[in-house]
Amino acid sequence: MITPTDILKARILIVDDDQSDAFLLERILGGAGYTSVSSTTNPVEVCELHRVNRYGLILLDLLMPGMDGFEVMEKLKEIEPEGYLPVLVITAQPDHKLRALRAGAKDFISKPFELAEVLARAHNMLEVRLLVAGLQEALEKVKLLSGLLPICAWCKKIRDDQGYWNAIEHYISQHSEAEFTHGICPDCRKKYDEENPGRNR
Repeated sequence: MITPTDILKARILIVDDDQSDAFLLERILGGAGYTSVSSTTNPVEVCELHRVNRYGLILLDLLMPGMDGFEVMEKLKEIEPEGYLPVLVITAQPDHKLRALRAGAKDFISKPFELAEVLARAHNMLEVRLLVAGLQEALEKVKLLSGLLPICAWCKKIRDDQGYWNAIEHYISQHSEAEFTHGICPDCRKKYDEENPGRNR
């Protein structure tokens, strides 16, 4: 479960060649309680910084000399194996917003900055980013359940490494962070109804 503290501790990078804009965003985020905010005015540094720090959010100005925000996003795609770019673009050009989203940005904020908009969009993006990261971690742990798993053909229990037979839910919960909820699939519902005619569902 993602907590407000998790969001406020997330690493954030601000990329803007205008140092005053970068400083203003740092003050806005720091004032809201974010504790790991850094910035750079050099877009060429972004990929290496992200490779080292794995930011939860990158606020990226689109119009910068030398390398613009679109070029930075293309470079970031090369180091993001799942193709998810944690990028919130900064633009004063309305016609750049759609192009930025198509290039991989997840959202945008407009110049001049509005405090409420900056905080709302940053919070929402970080929440999604952390949820995605948590899901990927859980999936990686489930993938570790590899090899030959003996399953009883009758009751469908799994035999663990110590030779004990466990319900599937118990076995997976012991080897991952997955949680379970129970329901009845359509086939079992049909079978139940056929075996118990007239009973309330």
